[in-house]
Amino acid sequence: MTRLETTLDRLSGLDRLNAAPLAGRMEEVLDTVLDNVRDHAGSASDARRSPAIGASRATVRHLPRDAALLLDILAELHGGVLTVRLPDGASLWLGDDQAGPAVDLHIHDWSVFARVLARGDIGFAEAYLDGQVDSSDLAALLTRLNANRAVLEKAVYGHWRGLLAARLRHLFNANTRAGSKRNILAHYDLGNDFYRLWLDESMTYSAGLFSGDPARSLAAAQDAKYRRILRKLGARPEQIVLEIGCGWGGFAELAAREAGVRVEGVTLSPAQLAYAQERLARAGLDERAHLMLRDYRDIRGQYDHIVSIEMFEAVGERYWPSYFRTVKRALAPEGRALVQSIVIRDDLFARYRRGTDFIQQYVFPGGMLPSPGEFGRRAARAGLAVTDQFSFGPDYARTLALWRERFEAAWPRIAPLGFDERFRRLWRFYLAYCEAGFATGSVDVVQFELRHG
Repeated sequence: MTRLETTLDRLSGLDRLNAAPLAGRMEEVLDTVLDNVRDHAGSASDARRSPAIGASRATVRHLPRDAALLLDILAELHGGVLTVRLPDGASLWLGDDQAGPAVDLHIHDWSVFARVLARGDIGFAEAYLDGQVDSSDLAALLTRLNANRAVLEKAVYGHWRGLLAARLRHLFNANTRAGSKRNILAHYDLGNDFYRLWLDESMTYSAGLFSGDPARSLAAAQDAKYRRILRKLGARPEQIVLEIGCGWGGFAELAAREAGVRVEGVTLSPAQLAYAQERLARAGLDERAHLMLRDYRDIRGQYDHIVSIEMFEAVGERYWPSYFRTVKRALAPEGRALVQSIVIRDDLFARYRRGTDFIQQYVFPGGMLPSPGEFGRRAARAGLAVTDQFSFGPDYARTLALWRERFEAAWPRIAPLGFDERFRRLWRFYLAYCEAGFATGSVDVVQFELRHG
């Protein structure tokens, strides 16, 4: 057991935000912070070490209790140096310099430490939205933190009272029929002009498929993803393909134009529907693609094939059975369904499903990721078999990095649409947070091929 684990073990059961029980043990915590800082700085250069470590005792002794405890945890990070600049201007170099580049964290307000200990990643995200923390490379910082998930686990999941409140908010966002429409509108009806400014010309808001080609553009990667789906379906001209969650019509247009299929699509977003219908009409494909404002639970009839691209994440665990029943009922006996979904690692799923996270609270209310294993089990209960699965998580990390670049470049044109700096920081954090998850493998994106079992 490390000194960090020993210290936290001794402090377990205490209210970390309650000053009384912790006050008597602060010497123990502060000494542990100093020891950890020294240990992890031991291999750093003198130039790097002197200004931080030379003043460490004076710096650490005046720290608030929450800061001391969280910095003690951060001192255990591996994969490179973390430079922490404190609100009073003091700096600490934590972690190690043996395995990766340095990343930085600038904390502007002491209350950040309490927010993180109380609400985990949600608290850190909220501190960023409020301008209380910054980093010169937010994606790199979040990637480092995500890669150290085991080290940070005790802080990341926060205090039970803060997380209980967040969990209750998440449960109130359940995807009932009314809730589904409300939750979809919260994210997708920000306005077509907003998304048009930073998505690629295909208006595709899902992972592109780069296949290791560094020269492939974002638009080409999106088309490659669509073409792979059509190949896996084995779709033939004049067959009818149902798309559950048709977005802005990118797949419907390419499928109708290149594969000669007929597409029926459903969405809950009026803004997306209007855009998709207009694009199909411009392309002369409106007779081959019929898109509707409809809940997936209201789909009737059978289709040769079914496609659903990154819509499953918005369904919510409570409604997974109804989703799979719909696919089972609507899929022709010899048909194939291709469901592309973001997934969380199987070993992380149990804890994830018990809590809530930044994405569920601020970006996709009511959403829930499956794990690959859980997806297969739920499909099997509905009489569907996973006959193939294709993972391409690193491609999503690249997609998100390109989206971040495009979003930042487009911000001078986005702001006049009525979005403020807090909105900008929300989206900056969201894109970087997701990129970090795919870069470290805690989440992945998978194309599941389904057939009748």
